[in-house]
Amino acid sequence: MKAVHFGAGNIGRGFVGLLLHEGGYDLVFSDVSAALVDAINSASSYTVHEVGEGGVDKEVTGFRAIDSSVDAEALVDEIATADVVTTAVGPTILTFVAPHIVAGLALRDPSLAPLQIMACENAIGATDQLREHVVELAGESWDALASRAVFANTAVDRIVPAQAGGGVDVTVEPFYEWAIERAPFGDTPPHIPGAHFVDDLEPYIERKLFTVNTGHATTAYFGARAGIERISDALADPTIAAEVEAVLEETSALLVEKHELDADVQGEYRATILRRFRNPALPDTVWRVGRQPLRKLSRHERFVGPAAEAIERGLPVGALVSAMAAALEFSDAEDTQAIELQRMLRELDANAFTAEVTGLTPEHPLYPRIVEIVAARQAALSA
Repeated sequence: MKAVHFGAGNIGRGFVGLLLHEGGYDLVFSDVSAALVDAINSASSYTVHEVGEGGVDKEVTGFRAIDSSVDAEALVDEIATADVVTTAVGPTILTFVAPHIVAGLALRDPSLAPLQIMACENAIGATDQLREHVVELAGESWDALASRAVFANTAVDRIVPAQAGGGVDVTVEPFYEWAIERAPFGDTPPHIPGAHFVDDLEPYIERKLFTVNTGHATTAYFGARAGIERISDALADPTIAAEVEAVLEETSALLVEKHELDADVQGEYRATILRRFRNPALPDTVWRVGRQPLRKLSRHERFVGPAAEAIERGLPVGALVSAMAAALEFSDAEDTQAIELQRMLRELDANAFTAEVTGLTPEHPLYPRIVEIVAARQAALSA
């Protein structure tokens, strides 16, 4: 069996690639970093170091890498004969993955089982997005190619911090979760030990996005405001911890009502997430977690998404709004979105900023709450 994985970075090697290796797949990594591709191809194995309680070291073998920017033909040949294709590149990069998949499907022997495609991204419906790119690019030829692939959405969760050293070894936390839609695969799901297949993925995706991602980003923005470097140190501050817990209580209330989750089970999940963030063995920084604040403040992301749905249901959103106010203060000279965020705050009025960044309309009940915090941030900047 063979799997092609787009994105040979830390998530690709330390989570998705590891589980595919444990499932018995030969791994072909695709990346555009020549240095990373060379490093992978120079290694006969790499180690995934799980740090924290219960962590162990796991060795990965049987892999190679292709630089898709210079050897697209080799990548397409690998896709044509693969069993599985996965991604961990970021939702905005999926459009650049699609041409390789289309070309691979065109070369694929129709007698082979359908290629099983899963986008493992921090976004709702990421595989659906990838499929849309593929279908659009294929155009009239899609009817002939459609039977050669199946697409399944996934929800993935593992904290993989910025790595301190070089090489291809990866440091991760022990916890992980990979939930995959069952229905697209019928009776032949991919063999991925540790992953679980579910009939309804939406509760898993939103539970993860609105608990893990919302909580992580909240910790980062309050930590950055307080001048704290590490995520674990930020949560050691009682004031920040209380802010994060309040945010997750609000998102949990939404998840329980919307998906009919058991409140006690969700409370235990929330507590588990906070313990993970507090793991002192993970050298995660507020700057890594807080990067790309404009994306994180967009309409269906980890703040505006749950806050909009909660306020529509009459649920409290005060803590979420406070977290968004902290996000508006995020300033990092090395993050292009943080720079753009501060520029927009200086150049747009509060209504224009709110509409453009959050995607909310003035009629939405959350809109005036956001306008208020944006205006307050702008007043502070001009003082």
